Amino acid sequence: MFELSYPLDDTVMIDGRKYHLDMSFDNILLLLALMNDDKIPNYQKILEGINLLLGVSLLWPYYHMEAQQQIFNQLLQKLFPKTEASLPHDIDGNPIPIPHNKEKKSYDFKHDAAYIYASFRQAYQIDLFEEQGKLHWYKFQALLAGLPEDTKLRQVIGIRTRKEHKGMSSAERRELHELQEYYALPDE
Repeated sequence: MFELSYPLDDTVMIDGRKYHLDMSFDNILLLLALMNDDKIPNYQKILEGINLLLGVSLLWPYYHMEAQQQIFNQLLQKLFPKTEASLPHDIDGNPIPIPHNKEKKSYDFKHDAAYIYASFRQAYQIDLFEEQGKLHWYKFQALLAGLPEDTKLRQVIGIRTRKEHKGMSSAERRELHELQEYYALPDE
């Protein structure tokens, strides 16, 4: 969690041992890509995810697969506090379904990498390649959320999310549709 009144805590306790998490933005982006890859089986995602975050493997015979899954869930909870573990549960311990936000995705880390890079250079004079392994994930997210409107990423997001309105001419509508088609994310 990102709080200015406390230092960033990148440690986790596993069986009484303290481990340091690699919370660099590029490492977390690798983790997200791993988690979103449908070709990789879940057990492999768990093993590789633990290795990415801790820099070590917690392999059998010390940790069976169920224990590794619990550890991985603990790590994900630390990274992304609003995961399933933080959702409300019913009396039997089952998560209570919460309706998903049906809003379209406005950016993608992989597809918009060049726009993100250019926007960080423009707004903060930060070269993200030079910050690999250094810039903390929470800091990266805060800077990303705070990008000014005149940066390329914010302009592209504005195009993707812009809606038609009554006062638009047919030429303006056509231009908007062309821009939205040009900047559309691959899964749209």
